[in-house]
Amino acid sequence: MADFSLMWPSDCPRNFKELGEDCCNDLSLEFLCASLSPKEYDRNVIAAMLRQMPAEPQVVQYRVDVFDDILRHPALRQNMAALLDQLEFLKSLHKHARDCEATSIWQIINRLNELDSYIDCVTGIKQILESNEIHSEGLKALLGLVRHIYSDSGFPALKEDIKRVVSETGQIKSVTLGVNLNRTLAPVEVGVVSINNAPYTRAGVLSHFYEFAASKDGLHDGTDVTSMKYHVPNTSTGIIGVPRQSGTRGALTGLAKVYTLSDAETNPLMNNLNAVITDMLKPVVRKLNDVLAKYVDVSGYSLISLIPELTFYLRWAELTEQMMAAGIPMCKPEVLAAERREFYADGLYNLKLGLKKLKGEELDIVPNTVDFRAERRIYIMTGPNRGGKTTFTQAIGLIFLLAQHGLYVPATRCMLSPADCIYTHFPADENRTVDLGRLGEESRRISDIFSEATDRSLLLFNESLATTNFEEGLYIAKDVVKALHLLGARTIFNTHMHDLAMNLDELNRSMPGDSAVASLITGIDNGQRSYKVSLAPPCGQSYARDIAKQYGVTYAQLKARVEHNRQ
Repeated sequence: MADFSLMWPSDCPRNFKELGEDCCNDLSLEFLCASLSPKEYDRNVIAAMLRQMPAEPQVVQYRVDVFDDILRHPALRQNMAALLDQLEFLKSLHKHARDCEATSIWQIINRLNELDSYIDCVTGIKQILESNEIHSEGLKALLGLVRHIYSDSGFPALKEDIKRVVSETGQIKSVTLGVNLNRTLAPVEVGVVSINNAPYTRAGVLSHFYEFAASKDGLHDGTDVTSMKYHVPNTSTGIIGVPRQSGTRGALTGLAKVYTLSDAETNPLMNNLNAVITDMLKPVVRKLNDVLAKYVDVSGYSLISLIPELTFYLRWAELTEQMMAAGIPMCKPEVLAAERREFYADGLYNLKLGLKKLKGEELDIVPNTVDFRAERRIYIMTGPNRGGKTTFTQAIGLIFLLAQHGLYVPATRCMLSPADCIYTHFPADENRTVDLGRLGEESRRISDIFSEATDRSLLLFNESLATTNFEEGLYIAKDVVKALHLLGARTIFNTHMHDLAMNLDELNRSMPGDSAVASLITGIDNGQRSYKVSLAPPCGQSYARDIAKQYGVTYAQLKARVEHNRQ
């Protein structure tokens, strides 16, 4: 079970490409993770997993099916959340077992509690999966594994052994101590007078102390115990038990708290008490060891590896359910063969807009339809400033990112051939352009992308080469588009350079490659930005004419004003 994963099929190599830092920033991964959980651990886990981009359709389909199972069954999700808490507790027990040099009695008692928690986890997973109708290969495989562990490890017998042994050791309720003091009245030795099966009560302790304080001289003459064995201080530290709390959560048992002797090194009284009890309970230690020896092959720590994966799936499922309940569309992606290099989405929108709307912002989300195939695999996208080009470009990247991690995507329908990686080229921070200048820095990043990208990649250019002289930028951009045609990767190249999208038929005929370049524009409706995207030639002049007319700055309109003012 050590190699089992809900993210990777057992018969598929775990190959992925790490998204670059620029890509993570351009796709706003930090914003997405902040929307998923207030916990820093959750955000870090999810961000780390999102950066690892799987490309094999088999892997993507495996994840899609697991996530779909988790999303479709609220009861499954609720119990898995409880399981996540239980696994976190098991992880803390395991950490203490590794980090602490506990004395033998405490080691074994904690080991018993550790095994008890492990049994609860395996039993809980088994009950959760058996009580829900699951279809995914991943969850079915997990159910098969825990069934095998449950039957092969003799869990019922182990559970009874743990219960019996803990019950016997649990009869120890109190210890009567004898303490020797030095001249400064500091404790230097401690001995056990008796081990009792009943606890001291608060009233009993106080009454005995009162009787002692009220006695004639307040000092006892001699001792009643002459054969007490004393122990000198040592510097070991240990864990004092792991008492279980009552109550249940979902299909799982309640959690427990770990108690430690953190002050044992500076407290000789507690230090020696630990050693004395261990020494006196050697028969119990032997009994516990005999019980554990029957189960030396039982190990539940591979379950801990599921914590990040369950965190990832559960947080995304919770958010997806909230969005769908709010009427914000999300859909299960359909996975196509990688070599087809295709993509189709209907009702596509930018996930960030959906998250903002979910948080209460008043905004209208404009859905769009787009596809990538041989006839138009590279898009030159033009349109007005603030017309939605950047938002649309980012939306494409986000839908690939989510789909390839198995998640529902922001659309009403989506089909895609997985990309082997996402590369972005958005405007850089000015601090990064000091040495090379803007044009040099942008050119270097474009060169780096072409050094790594393949025909199965996804490339997103956002106003690239726009921060330099127009003629220089257009000259370089034309060569970049020719190279994109040759590469054949799915690409959005949004730009203000309308000339770049002119005469694309001629470019497609004259340049080698199996992927055509097409013009995509953001729409205008009566001079207003509609944020609708469509296949059409660039309309820079017509848009400018509409805007000029809307604001009264055509020559005819301005001429009329001049003549009116002269009258």
